[in-house]
Amino acid sequence: MTSYYPPITYRVPPDEDGWLLKTILQKRMDVSRKLLSRLKMTDLGITLNGERVYISVKVSSGDRVEIRMEEETSEDILPQPIPFEILYEDGHLLVVNKAAGIIVHPTHGHYTETLANGVVHYWAEKGERVRFRPVHRLDQETSGVLVIAKNPYSHQHISEQMIAGTVDKRYAAFVHGVPAVQSGDIDGPIDRDPLEPHRRIVTPDGYPSLTRYEVKEVYPRAASRVELKLESGRTHQIRVHMSSIGCPLIGDGMYRHPLYARGQAAGGLVPPGGGEREAGLVLSGGETQEARLTLPGGETQEARLTLPGGESKEAELSPVEAAQLAEIAELDASIPRQALHAVRLSFRHPVTHADLVFEAPLPPDMAKLQAKLRETAAEE
Repeated sequence: MTSYYPPITYRVPPDEDGWLLKTILQKRMDVSRKLLSRLKMTDLGITLNGERVYISVKVSSGDRVEIRMEEETSEDILPQPIPFEILYEDGHLLVVNKAAGIIVHPTHGHYTETLANGVVHYWAEKGERVRFRPVHRLDQETSGVLVIAKNPYSHQHISEQMIAGTVDKRYAAFVHGVPAVQSGDIDGPIDRDPLEPHRRIVTPDGYPSLTRYEVKEVYPRAASRVELKLESGRTHQIRVHMSSIGCPLIGDGMYRHPLYARGQAAGGLVPPGGGEREAGLVLSGGETQEARLTLPGGETQEARLTLPGGESKEAELSPVEAAQLAEIAELDASIPRQALHAVRLSFRHPVTHADLVFEAPLPPDMAKLQAKLRETAAEE
């Protein structure tokens, strides 16, 4: 016997008397074509006043239209008792505050110990048959608000809001340096680095990507706290964009401050993680490498670095730069991951249409970093 989730109901108002049921489903209940096809294949998928009917029938004022989705489970995800923080849950959504260090969904080489494993276990303990459907993702080392849909209808609706740009996603980050202007847009296409596919770079041939930022606090140790709003959702977008304007995230071992490359070239300080190339630099061949840095407002600056293998001493750090690099490395070592947190997420509920806002305070590691930066500011 087929089991269904509770129905989603729509009452036909007087001004829609005589409409086709198909029109009600598509125009008023916003059922996608894909979901509509699935609903038509189940006995109670679509009913009118409790009876199964063809979607070509006409409705009358006061009629009760209901859709029911079959219950599903994530049979390919192993349930594990992994703790996670719940911010909100109802029959359609689960909103969590994801901890840093946990992967959202099982991937190749990471089939267990993910958020999905924990959520599936949690639902099983409650006796709920629900498939794990994250509406969006957060990097493994990024913490904060994450929404998970509990049925196809909810997933479709929130995904459409994201595509339409009506979902407000805000992030808090601590970065090296201070952006040239207090607030602005970073409009830089992003794509995979052809030499290191696990990394992303700003490149003219990439996918359109837009990040809005505002400086919230400035610290004397050449660091700042920024709030960011995503207008697109590319992999590593914030990390790549902030690095591209010379303000990489504190603690980010993949997209690091450009001084690390020069320090390594000169045989100086190299932090854990290694790596010779920095995101935000578009490198070309030759012993002397050219780098293009895109700054706020679209301005482009050229820089030339001599990398290992050449006899030039151009890469050597001045005493001021060496001191600056030491401070950068000290800050990076003060947090075990990139200092990035999804602090706020707002969208419209897919069924009740209520405006929902969810916030998650800074996690302990970022709060500790903030206290360290403020303490330094107080001393000076």
